[in-house]
Amino acid sequence: MTTCHRRHFRRSRTARTSALLLAGLAAAALAGCGAGGKGEPEALGTQGAARAPRAVPEAPPGLPGMPPLLDPRDVYAADRPNRLSPVVRNFPSRVYVPNTTSNTVSVIDPATYEVIDTIPVGVQPQHVVPSWDMKTLWVNNNRGHTLTPIDPATGKAGTPVDVHDPYNLYFTPDGKYAVVMASMDRELVFRDPHTMAVAKTVPVDCYGVNHADFSADGRYFVVSCEFSGELLKVDTAKMEVLAKQRLPFEGAMPQDVKISPDGRTFYIADMMAHGMWVLDGEKFTEPKLLPTGKGCHGLYVSRDSKEMYVSNRGEGTISIFDFTQNRLTKKWHLPDGGSPDMGGVSADGTVLWLSGRYNGEVYAVDTRTGKQLARIPVGGGPHGLAVYPQPGRYSLGHTGIFR
Repeated sequence: MTTCHRRHFRRSRTARTSALLLAGLAAAALAGCGAGGKGEPEALGTQGAARAPRAVPEAPPGLPGMPPLLDPRDVYAADRPNRLSPVVRNFPSRVYVPNTTSNTVSVIDPATYEVIDTIPVGVQPQHVVPSWDMKTLWVNNNRGHTLTPIDPATGKAGTPVDVHDPYNLYFTPDGKYAVVMASMDRELVFRDPHTMAVAKTVPVDCYGVNHADFSADGRYFVVSCEFSGELLKVDTAKMEVLAKQRLPFEGAMPQDVKISPDGRTFYIADMMAHGMWVLDGEKFTEPKLLPTGKGCHGLYVSRDSKEMYVSNRGEGTISIFDFTQNRLTKKWHLPDGGSPDMGGVSADGTVLWLSGRYNGEVYAVDTRTGKQLARIPVGGGPHGLAVYPQPGRYSLGHTGIFR
């Protein structure tokens, strides 16, 4: 990114006219550093010509080909309420629920809280994943060894693509590769994001590669290994494991991974440690545990980037983590219990959708009050549901990580 060179002026102590002239020149210089001058984003522009602009940190050099962050201080700046890309703007609003023991995807209309379609897919569908270009939803048929494409414009399924052991699916921030989390095969498989042809297979020596998230600059990503209680740090461009560490908890079972808005911290849910691990991704030193609740599983950032919703599958609760305060502030209880698992936030940010893994149901929760809005019966073993469409410019995969 080209750095805008600002001129430095000194006011004359004796000539008021010189001061006015210099203020005008400063305003012109600042205007040249706006959105059209490849400097700070337009939303971050400084008002007031005679006042020095507030310093805005520049993002470090990112992964080549990766779209630059809208705001280097917030990786989720593109995810504001209803900020839908032209690509997805006309897609009908739906909630797609993969039912792992029914081998189907239930389609919910969020306006009525009713199942309006049931789509047969492959064996043991685990997650519904938006593609990098956001034009396709991929159903991960883990034991069927296929990916079923769904057209979000029509809700119709296409011809399955053969992909071995697709437990979870991600996309590199430059859109160059799909990354299949081949859990039982103990592999990270980099593939063409459209045809799913193999580009590179990376064997790993941990068990159960599961969830992931990318650094703010896209240069690396952190992966959870749920069956061996370990974390991996993977170089995105080189497609190789940089480091591995075992979590400091006997029987740890790490699940969802999410980066903080400022890009400094990774949070890793742990079902057996009953909380989130707080990790410095750059240093990749031993993380610290923040208890949240029994069976901590899914992590979802609010549309204003201020909070994170943490699903505690083992106790039917949702913990609220405040990024600014760096602490848990609330806990919502589902009125009749349940097993809140994976999900996502509505496009307008007002509803949190979570699958009830052990109860064959889906929960809709008001993000302003924590009140349960609906409890919807679906198929057996509902898991990684996708709320679609969502705001953002491109998808990093899973049930919807957008930048």
